[in-house]
Amino acid sequence: MEQERTFFDFAAYVGLTKHMGGLEATDELLALCHAGEGSHVLDVGCGSGATACTIAKTHGCRVVGVDIREQMVERSREMAEREKVTDRVSFQAGDAQDLPFDDGLFDAVITESVTAFPEDQQKAVREYVRVTKPGGYVGLNESTWLQVPPPPEVVAWASQDVGATVKPLTADEWRGLLAGAGLTEIVAKIYEVNAAQETKKILRRYGWLGMIRIQRRALKLFVRNPAYRQFLKGLGKTGLTPENLSDYFGYGLYVGRK
Repeated sequence: MEQERTFFDFAAYVGLTKHMGGLEATDELLALCHAGEGSHVLDVGCGSGATACTIAKTHGCRVVGVDIREQMVERSREMAEREKVTDRVSFQAGDAQDLPFDDGLFDAVITESVTAFPEDQQKAVREYVRVTKPGGYVGLNESTWLQVPPPPEVVAWASQDVGATVKPLTADEWRGLLAGAGLTEIVAKIYEVNAAQETKKILRRYGWLGMIRIQRRALKLFVRNPAYRQFLKGLGKTGLTPENLSDYFGYGLYVGRK
C-alpha cells in the first residue's frame, strides 16, 4: 500500500482529520464567507465531521458535509450523534470535482486542506461555485507556498504531513483559481505555519476524550496493520520539522463572492 493512501486510510479509520489554523481558522473563514445563524453551508472534504459539527453547534448553520471516502462519512455521522447535531448536519459521499448537488443550493461552500488534492483543481473550484447561490461565497483554507521553489526538505515534510499527492499553490495561484471560476471580491489572508501550535490546535479541535478515542483506534491499527507500521517507520525518518519551514510553507484563507 502506498504511503499517501496509508495516511488517509489511517485517518479515516481513527477519525482524525486536520487543517492548518485549527478552529480559529474555521471561524475566520466563516466570517469572511458571511456565514452565520441559519446559513446553509457545504463542507467539501468534511473528513471526520469535526468542522461541520462545530459550526452547526456554535454558529447555528445548517451544514452538509461531503467526503470522497465512505469511512470518513461514517465517522462524521458518529460525531454528529455524539455532538447531538443530527438535526442540523448531514453527510454523504461525493467527489469535489463532481459534487452531487443541484445548482445554487448553498449560501457558502468551504474547504479546509482539500482543494490542494484534486487532479483538476480548477474544475473543483468551478463545482463549488456551481452549487453556491448567486451572491453567496466560496471559501478555501489551503496549504500555500510562501516562496518558490521550496527546498527539498520542506517539500518532503509537506508530503508526509499533508499527503504525497498534495499540490500546494502560491497565494497568487489560489486567487487565480477563484477568479477563473468567476468569483469576485476576492480576499486572501496568508499565514505562516507553526508546527507546535498546530499540534495544540488539533487537541482543541477534538478535546481530550476525542483524542483518547483516536489513540485507541490508532493502537488497534498499529497491532493489526503492517502497512501502517511501515508508514510510521517512514515518518520517523522524514517527520522532523525543517528549521526553515515557516519561510516557505504556510496556509491561506481565500474567499470570493459569486
